Amino acid sequence: MALFNPSRDEVRQFFFDAWAKFKQQKTLTELEKMAVGIMHMHPEYHSILDEPEHYLQQAYYPEMGETNPFLHMSLHLSIQEQISINQPTGITQAYGKLCTHFQEEHEAQHALLECLAETIWLAQRNQTGLDAAHYLTLIEQRANIEPHK
Repeated sequence: MALFNPSRDEVRQFFFDAWAKFKQQKTLTELEKMAVGIMHMHPEYHSILDEPEHYLQQAYYPEMGETNPFLHMSLHLSIQEQISINQPTGITQAYGKLCTHFQEEHEAQHALLECLAETIWLAQRNQTGLDAAHYLTLIEQRANIEPHK
């Protein structure tokens, strides 16, 4: 799998493989452990993960109310990695405040995930790179934190 720019199929195969390894009680890499943790937060995706031959090529249409489970889990992975290294600076503090507010890590991650998804959407719409400053502003607003200077 390409480390920084995996294809759609490579991302999906990563989740399928991690799930299969978990179910077979095989040793998981640290990234696979993170992914399996996210999969456990989403039992509604287990039946999809059990059928890679059916879902590897599945299209998902947000305009029809469909959630792409692979995109959703990938965003969770991104958020968890960002929290672990505090990038952007302040995300770990915001996450802590959101965990306190929601009293649940999953909901706190979803709050951050919404900020990330909006930032990605804006970059795609404007055909620009990700705006890290805007992303951090959204995070701070969501967590009601004094803006980062």
